[in-house]
Amino acid sequence: MKFFLIAGAVNAFLSVALGAFGAHMLEGRVADKYIATWQTAVQYQMFHALGLIVVALLMGSAFIGPIASLNWAGYLLLAGIVIFSGSLYVLSLTGISILGAITPIGGVAFLVGWIMLIVAAAKAL
Repeated sequence: MKFFLIAGAVNAFLSVALGAFGAHMLEGRVADKYIATWQTAVQYQMFHALGLIVVALLMGSAFIGPIASLNWAGYLLLAGIVIFSGSLYVLSLTGISILGAITPIGGVAFLVGWIMLIVAAAKAL
């Protein structure tokens, strides 16, 4: 529980910081398409940071508690942030287009993470 709460808070903080960096430091320095890519990375990082916080809260609640599917959900959401948003950040800064091939792996991690959250909820009900 503590790990996912901290991971969620850290990623929410980083999302805000990287969003501000992109808005103020990248404009005029990188192509507009890379600004849009950066913004996508920031949005997905924040959405899934909040997901990590939800996982942490559910793990600590009497409603669901610490079950394996919640653990998987948290780790998959975190992996998705690193792979999906991370690859888009690096792509935006470097223009190395092959990084776009890695991004969908992070997207799949996000999807499976949300499925695992559904599984945890179904088990609790």
